[in-house]
Amino acid sequence: MTEPGPTQAAKLLGQARRVVVFTGAGMSAESGVPTFRDALTGLWQRYDAQQLATPAAFDADPALVWGWYEWRRAVVARARPHPGHLAVAAIEAHAPHAVLITQNVDDLHERAGSTDPLHLHGSLFAPRCSACAHPAPTPDPDEPAEGRRLPPPRCDRCSAPIRPGVVWFGEALPQPALEAAAEAAASCDVLLTVGTSGLVYPAAEIPHVAARSGATVIQVNPEPTPLDQVSDINLRGPAARVLPALVDAAWGGAG
Repeated sequence: MTEPGPTQAAKLLGQARRVVVFTGAGMSAESGVPTFRDALTGLWQRYDAQQLATPAAFDADPALVWGWYEWRRAVVARARPHPGHLAVAAIEAHAPHAVLITQNVDDLHERAGSTDPLHLHGSLFAPRCSACAHPAPTPDPDEPAEGRRLPPPRCDRCSAPIRPGVVWFGEALPQPALEAAAEAAASCDVLLTVGTSGLVYPAAEIPHVAARSGATVIQVNPEPTPLDQVSDINLRGPAARVLPALVDAAWGGAG
């Protein structure tokens, strides 16, 4: 028997009333945003990125960690949403009820037209106080192009250093976003998982929640992943190519 492919995926997507789109690092990588596994330059090549992404690292050397994250934010600011990001926004516009859940800390979905995505791992564009958690303005661009230390700004309420608004290793995911994501996954008809390895928990549990609740899980990824086993349909290829074709087939090219 022939395995279900793009035609069946488009039919199911077009008929679904409740759709969840779940995106990971591969989605941003297609826009040129480096992942933790990518080679780094300048000062950063001397450090393990995972060792910089911890509360202990920030406590030990705030300027080093803040500089690293400002470099990352500058890279993201130069990146542009690709056709896959635009296709996700189109899914949100066409499905009767759609929820976007992302593990990415950039703003590429928002710049592509998505509204109010659930950021499971926080955002580079939502800094906050390291002590009182008061939201802080996003600093003006000041790129440490080759990697340099930058002292973080201070909170205007308590004068503690401002930290990046991302979830670091060893920290819990934001509970409101996680609960909303689990609720959306448990009640959807179709979950579309895009560009994620399915290895980073608890976020990786989201497609499993949808599958256990009876939803159809469609995976878009160039390579096999652990989510192959939970996915009803696996579409091999980059999101920038697969998603626009899927949207075109599901809604007849409606823009």
